[in-house]
Amino acid sequence: MTTLNEYLAQKRVAWLAKREAARKDPDLKANQLKANVRALGRSGVREIRIRDFQIISDSPTDFAGYNLGPASPELQLGVLGSCITHITLIQAAERELRIDSIDVDVTGEQHPLAQQPGFENVPIFPHNIRYTLDIVSSEPPEVIRALHETVEAVCPIFNLLKNPQTIVGELRHVGAQAAA
Repeated sequence: MTTLNEYLAQKRVAWLAKREAARKDPDLKANQLKANVRALGRSGVREIRIRDFQIISDSPTDFAGYNLGPASPELQLGVLGSCITHITLIQAAERELRIDSIDVDVTGEQHPLAQQPGFENVPIFPHNIRYTLDIVSSEPPEVIRALHETVEAVCPIFNLLKNPQTIVGELRHVGAQAAA
């Protein structure tokens, strides 16, 4: 495989097979997603484990980090871009579109003094999030616009950020004596 279009042809076959298998399964349940994060000693670097993968998250030096990896808000923007890219690939493959390249730039703002005195109205979370989806394709503009509309309608992370979910947190505290 040397081009994105060759990949899209292979992706279409795999996607259609997965979708058909899912439709035939009367006991189909939601996928259980899981991530584990722990702070490492000495550095506070966050080790993120998802399935068999490890990602390191850290803060820039001006935020008491060592700049060993992207910060959590940066990872969130990357996750949004990755999801938009992946859903664009799936939808393009399903529609048998010819796409030469896909590139997504995601930006957001996060003020370092958010919620501090004098900055109480500044959101603590990344905000003013924007993305630009660049697609190089010989397909007509209306076809690419329809593709983009569908991507926004079905992209899980785009919709999570647009329509936030309830998050339930639980604290389990183990005293230092018990942990030793």
